[in-house]
Amino acid sequence: MNRFQFVADHHRRYGVKRLCTILGIARSSFYYWRRTAADRAARQAADARLANRIRACHHESGGTYGVPRITAELRYEGERVNHKRIARVMRSIGLAGVRLRRRHHTTVADPASAKAPELIGRGFTAREPNTKYVGDITYLPLDGGKFLYLATVIDLASRRWPAGRSRTTCAPISSSTPWPPPNGPGSLTGAIMHTDHGAQYTSRAFAGACRKAGIRQSMSAIGSSADNALAESFNATFKRETLQGRKTWPGEREARLDAFGWLNRYNTRRRHSYLGQRSPIAYETALDTTPTTLAQAA
Repeated sequence: MNRFQFVADHHRRYGVKRLCTILGIARSSFYYWRRTAADRAARQAADARLANRIRACHHESGGTYGVPRITAELRYEGERVNHKRIARVMRSIGLAGVRLRRRHHTTVADPASAKAPELIGRGFTAREPNTKYVGDITYLPLDGGKFLYLATVIDLASRRWPAGRSRTTCAPISSSTPWPPPNGPGSLTGAIMHTDHGAQYTSRAFAGACRKAGIRQSMSAIGSSADNALAESFNATFKRETLQGRKTWPGEREARLDAFGWLNRYNTRRRHSYLGQRSPIAYETALDTTPTTLAQAA
């Protein structure tokens, strides 16, 4: 029990001076504690209300948001609060964001395949949407040793993941993959698509699809994960926040549902520090831009 509270509960019987001497506290400290009781109770009530909002925000994020994004979310909703208080309250109620785990790489390069030049130089930014993209493919492990694929395309301006006709948890890009330009021939002419040297990206089918859409291929150096770090980081975040400590999904249906829910939240709700703690959709809306994504082209 709090020593000050003990004194408050028993001082009528034993006296403040005697109790403070026995408990080793200064009488001035006890009187200050009693004088500020109302303010302390008000702060505790405010923290309790804030804790409820934090729990709701954390739940809405699928249990993934940590202090920075919860702070941004609550400020957007009108809460005047700093990140230190958010961190303190989250610790008190046992909440935390999902933390980084070790990544596993799946790229298998074909030494004899065609190569494309490196066109972005680790410059993972773009001034306007629909001009630079990065892509990667990662596996989604299922129970029983089975797996699906997630083929990722990210717009470097808005960090948007393609919506619409996507290849979420589908097979790798193949010769049967259609890639019509979204707004007629030439609508993506000059855009850059940067990938690693995975067999799907060095295939003739993928190169032909890029040429048909007017897209310039760019490839990272073999064995250099930093050259495609943004796409790899995206995939790592996706699996970290959907699996949340599990090693596999129970089956294909569960993997697809988790992927759909997370990717939809990523585009519409998930806040990015790079975008000023806005979601990709909010950022594009602020630019008054009608998205023309590679998902539509895919």
